[in-house]
Amino acid sequence: CLAPPDRPPSPVNVTVTQLKANSATVSWDVPEGDVVIGYAILQQRQDGQMQRFIREVNTTNRACVLWDLAEDADYIIQVQSIGLYGESQASKRVHFRTLKETDRLPSNSSNQGDITMEGLDKDRQLQTGEIIIIVAVLLMWAAVIALFCRQYDIIKDNDSNNNKEKTKPSSEHSTPERPSGGLLRSK
Repeated sequence: CLAPPDRPPSPVNVTVTQLKANSATVSWDVPEGDVVIGYAILQQRQDGQMQRFIREVNTTNRACVLWDLAEDADYIIQVQSIGLYGESQASKRVHFRTLKETDRLPSNSSNQGDITMEGLDKDRQLQTGEIIIIVAVLLMWAAVIALFCRQYDIIKDNDSNNNKEKTKPSSEHSTPERPSGGLLRSK
């Protein structure tokens, strides 16, 4: 009979805030004058498919984030205080329902998300534009180099042909000069 007075009283003012599609925050108050070293939360889907027990000791927190919830689902939670000599009775059952994913779209945060998405799209467009410009510049350089090489080959071919033509007549002229020169010398 002495054990129940040592147990802390049940948490009060249990509320669910920051409701989202996959998470929610549970907060509560603890009556003053009792040593509370932690809490325990029983989370259960109303259809009974999933149950979770969260226990935290050595903390003075009066709130807990419930994560990995199913969207658009009904949940029931109860909170217990953990004292030095045991746990309190469970608090009153609190019912809440998670949001649908689409319910978050009209909120301000999602509008900001849309703006950031638009910004990202603009960035993507800029990036693709820059890539197109870079590719165009590279193609132009390739074309310039190809034209230069062709022109260089044409000039080279012309020079070699001209040199051949120049050397042929000079050699033809030089061959008769030598004997004539020799003839002049002999005279």
